[in-house]
Amino acid sequence: MASITLKGNPVNTSGTLPEAGTAAKDFKFVRNDLSEVSLHTFAGKKKVLNIFPSVDTGTCAASVRRFNQEASKLDNTVVLNISADLPFAQARFCGAEGIKNCETVSTFRSSFGKDWGVQIVDSPLAGLLSRAVVTLSADNKILYVEQVSEIVNEPNYEAALASLK
Repeated sequence: MASITLKGNPVNTSGTLPEAGTAAKDFKFVRNDLSEVSLHTFAGKKKVLNIFPSVDTGTCAASVRRFNQEASKLDNTVVLNISADLPFAQARFCGAEGIKNCETVSTFRSSFGKDWGVQIVDSPLAGLLSRAVVTLSADNKILYVEQVSEIVNEPNYEAALASLK
């Protein structure tokens, strides 16, 4: 269980993120068109997993915008913006914001939060995902892991992106 904070108040997650150097666990997400994708959908590509509570918060929206901007500079890499938001809300946000360089996916029919240790188990955000970034190699080895200790803070974009080079 990771101990993080929300505006200084303690928050706990369902577990801890997998460690760098290990193989990524499979996952299942729902795209904005309600189709399902898994880890294997993105075979042969490096991956950025931008994990956050909800696209409708300022910090989460900022991370989606930043990774969208950076994604166009990455070779053979897909950025997945992952939250428990319904695909309809994600599609609305991406349309309004012009998000085209990365993919926003939902965990609403998935055990990803529990499987990867990022589901929040207490606090007003219980059931949502914590803020974290994980990068994966093209062969699904974990390159970088960051569990952001304060939910309202942005992740370390530079370190995450540097791990892909």
